[in-house]
Amino acid sequence: MPVTVDYYMTLNSPWTYLGSALFAEIAGRNGVTVNIKPSKFGPIFEQTGGLPLPKRSPQRRAYRMMDLKRWREVRGIPLTLEPKYFPCDDLAAARLIIAAKLQARMPSGCRSNWGARCGEREETLADPAAVASAARRAGLDATELRAGGPSDAELDVLHDRFTQEALAAGVFGAPSFVLPSGEIFLGQDRLELLERALRKPEQAYG
Repeated sequence: MPVTVDYYMTLNSPWTYLGSALFAEIAGRNGVTVNIKPSKFGPIFEQTGGLPLPKRSPQRRAYRMMDLKRWREVRGIPLTLEPKYFPCDDLAAARLIIAAKLQARMPSGCRSNWGARCGEREETLADPAAVASAARRAGLDATELRAGGPSDAELDVLHDRFTQEALAAGVFGAPSFVLPSGEIFLGQDRLELLERALRKPEQAYG
């Protein structure tokens, strides 16, 4: 029986972007079912003691930049450290991901491609053309997905629900990967530990 990993993410997170391709590889080679749940991390930060980037201390901001440089090199993934559009309004893209999820049409590469709009391509996900282009690169038709899916209001209800589920699961940052046992792996730098746990079914299931 495959393990299901709840994947709490936001397209505004460079860490989500850096880890998306590796997570897809890990899920594939371990037969994992990915339950992607785009969430609103502004409210999550507010309720878990986190701070948005502009409100963090200079020391924390400097260390974040240093760590992004390190992981950009380790993962071998292009990343603009201070993108022009950051943070950007990713609501339309989040809706599209949820619509694709509901229609079971969410390819793993789609996560990386959409995240690249802010992190690599210096484009904003607030631009419908950029969202459509990113979806197209992932093999999806944004117009078709939305035409055959729920309304904005229905998708927004799910977006809020995923956010509440993240909080209930103990999630406080993105990306977070939660096993059926309740064990949380926060950050793309914990993916190797996630795979280690997946190879020990008793740990994954609890």
